[in-house]
Amino acid sequence: MTISGPRIAREQKTIAAMIEIFCRQNHDCSSGRLCDECTELLEYARKRLQFCPHQEVKPTCGNCTKHCYKKEMQDKVKEVMRYSGPRMAFYHPLLAFYHLLDNYLYRNGKR
Repeated sequence: MTISGPRIAREQKTIAAMIEIFCRQNHDCSSGRLCDECTELLEYARKRLQFCPHQEVKPTCGNCTKHCYKKEMQDKVKEVMRYSGPRMAFYHPLLAFYHLLDNYLYRNGKR
């Protein structure tokens, strides 16, 4: 089992925030919890991040040379990111800033 560091932990918080924004505004989440589909997507993303071969020097997924998501899940995450990405600055400005910084610093697994 891979031990994740602070970079992967932040990536997990970021994807969780993005899925939460998407689910809350696009699915029936009146209970304040994620729907089953979004819960499944979040668990899948967390597992993929935990076993990412790049770990602490990982590029953002959009810049990665090795896509480790199944095509179906990759399409779902893209939909979530397209919707939630622009909204992250409003709901989670610090995570949005770090995601942009990571996008700049960690291109193709190189720092």
